[in-house]
Amino acid sequence: MNLTASGVALRFLFALLLVLLSYNPSGYSYFHWVHYSFSDITPYVVIAGIILLIGWGIYIKTTLNSLGLIGVIALAALFACLVWLFIYWGFLSVNDISAMAWVIEVLLAAMLAVGMCWSHFTRRMSGQVDVDEIEDK
Repeated sequence: MNLTASGVALRFLFALLLVLLSYNPSGYSYFHWVHYSFSDITPYVVIAGIILLIGWGIYIKTTLNSLGLIGVIALAALFACLVWLFIYWGFLSVNDISAMAWVIEVLLAAMLAVGMCWSHFTRRMSGQVDVDEIEDK
């Protein structure tokens, strides 16, 4: 199965939705929903939380499988340096917490999207396929 630009864009879009639905500075997120209705939790809140948890589980497991811990750390370091560069250039201010949160969330979504696509890239470049190891019993 070939990875296309639209496939990468869809993976990024779903990662961005997952990140922004979980928390964002606008006040409209799952975090805020739980925070404001904590004393009166409904089944809607629990179901939405389980769906988000499943999404995070899929993205995190796939990202760790394809990039590995070293790859995740290296990509996080690269993105942290990008944030530093934006601050250095004056595009981003450390004092603007909301803007900083938005940038970090977009970069987190980008990291998850790279994790979802990385196995496709490496297969195309090297011909090697990533697989999960299963123990024989």
